[in-house]
Amino acid sequence: MKTITTTLLALLWALSLLTSPARAEAIAAEDLSYQLGSGDMIRIQVYGENDLTLEARITDTGTISYPFLGQVEVTGRTIGQLQDEIAAGLKGDYLLDPKVSVTILDYRQFYINGEVKKPGGFAFKPGLTVHKAISLAGGMTERASTNKISIVSESDPNRKQPADLNTRVRPGDIITIDQSFF
Repeated sequence: MKTITTTLLALLWALSLLTSPARAEAIAAEDLSYQLGSGDMIRIQVYGENDLTLEARITDTGTISYPFLGQVEVTGRTIGQLQDEIAAGLKGDYLLDPKVSVTILDYRQFYINGEVKKPGGFAFKPGLTVHKAISLAGGMTERASTNKISIVSESDPNRKQPADLNTRVRPGDIITIDQSFF
């Protein structure tokens, strides 16, 4: 019995090694194309310059206040674009060759309403699907329809898109679970 348990644990560990890098790579790729927006919490670090480390929540106007640069427009930029912009702003007058790193500490919320037990706003995590979002909201009510799900994206607030349980959710999305008539 002990060898079966040990073998099973070893097999599960080996499988996790095979799937984890691919999953981590997919999440990393998602982060590279992710556009920052109001409500995201970020950390900016400059290698060797501890005084230039900053943790800030992006304001409703889409900006942060950064030392030496003042108000920096952040909304709509990717992490890479923001790193390049801050490095360019610090280069020359302040530093010779700044190495800037931007990290997302906390994503803005997504929202779920309709036929779920606890509608409201929830913290986004990379890899989130509608199915996982429903779980965060306490599950579906008895009257919920798995075929009548829609998402309104923050990037296109005037367009309601049909969705299913495997549809990816982005920060700022609004998910609606409609009633089933059966």
